[in-house]
Amino acid sequence: QVQLVESGGGLVQAGDSLRLSCAASGRTVSNYTTVWFRQAPGREREFVAAINWKEMTYYTDAVKDRFVISRDNAKNTMYLQMNSVKAEDTAVYYCGTTRDYCTGWRCDFPPRRSDISYWGQGTQVTVSS
Repeated sequence: QVQLVESGGGLVQAGDSLRLSCAASGRTVSNYTTVWFRQAPGREREFVAAINWKEMTYYTDAVKDRFVISRDNAKNTMYLQMNSVKAEDTAVYYCGTTRDYCTGWRCDFPPRRSDISYWGQGTQVTVSS
C-alpha cells in the first residue's frame, strides 16, 4: 500500500522560505512521477509542480522561478522548496504520485490529474503579508 506523509508546513511571512517534505512508503517514488498540488479555501485543488522518473521537472507559472521540486532517492522522499513566498501561496499543500501503470513514458508528463492515484493528507502553509 502506497502511503505519502507531508510535513514542513507552517506560518511564515511574505518573502520567507519554507521546505515541504513528502515521505513515501510502499513504492519507490523515483520510478514514478510525483507531484505537489495545493488547495486554498474556497478553491479547487490546483497543480504546483511535478518531477518524473528522469528528474525532469515542471511548474505552474505562478511558482516558476520561486519553488523547486526535488527528490532524495535514498530517503524515498520528495521536497518542495518554497522561496520568496507570497500571501497567495497560502493553501493546504498535498503531495501525490501516479497510478501503478504509469512507469517510464506510459503516461503524460506533466501528469493528468486522473493519473494521480495516491495522495498525502496535506500540510497547511500560511503566508502573512
